[in-house]
Amino acid sequence: MSEPIINLKSVTKTYGKGAAEIVALDNVNLTIRQGEMVAIVGSSGSGKSTMLNVLSGMDAATKGEIVVNSKHLNSLDGRQLAEFRNTTIGFVFQQFHLLPRKTALDNVRLPLLYRHTHSKSSKVRAMESLKLVGLSERSTHKPNELSGGQQQRVAIARALVGNPKILLADEPTGSLDSSTSGEILDVLKDLNSKGITVVIITHDQEVSNQAKRVVSLRDGRIVSDISHGELA
Repeated sequence: MSEPIINLKSVTKTYGKGAAEIVALDNVNLTIRQGEMVAIVGSSGSGKSTMLNVLSGMDAATKGEIVVNSKHLNSLDGRQLAEFRNTTIGFVFQQFHLLPRKTALDNVRLPLLYRHTHSKSSKVRAMESLKLVGLSERSTHKPNELSGGQQQRVAIARALVGNPKILLADEPTGSLDSSTSGEILDVLKDLNSKGITVVIITHDQEVSNQAKRVVSLRDGRIVSDISHGELA
């Protein structure tokens, strides 16, 4: 059995105080092992987006301990958290967030520029990432020359270019039709088969059915945690 890469211990997250206090996460315990593909599901207000924020270090827990890739996020300052996200986590969102005037290749290279990676090296790595998502032949195309599914593939390639340990996908198919959604899920499953830990935040049962494990949230609490084993 692989080692845990994400570990939430008695994690609570509240917003506001007194009568206005909202409990977004309520004493959550969750372990995700390296190489798993996990869907975190729930309706609006269930706490799934808050969970993504705390396990990525985008937001701090009110109580509890968060350990990701052996890093105790509670003890990291802002600079250290930014470095942690840049080197450990790749983000994929419902909206693609591509720069409209940049080519697919240049959009994928962006995270490496923040690391001051050498220009030639960054181009090579960006092309490798585009190849992983089956889009190397579109490297010179700008976003308005790509379909929605192709744009999301570029966004996934951008998330992968820094060789992250974990890919966090927040409603990655929310802006796509059902056929294109299936293609994107196939890409995520293929990446997972290569050893990348994939965590998908979704409210869509068809999406969660593609994961090997489904964690359901309601009112900030885990109400079920079901493993499906290997999927076809």
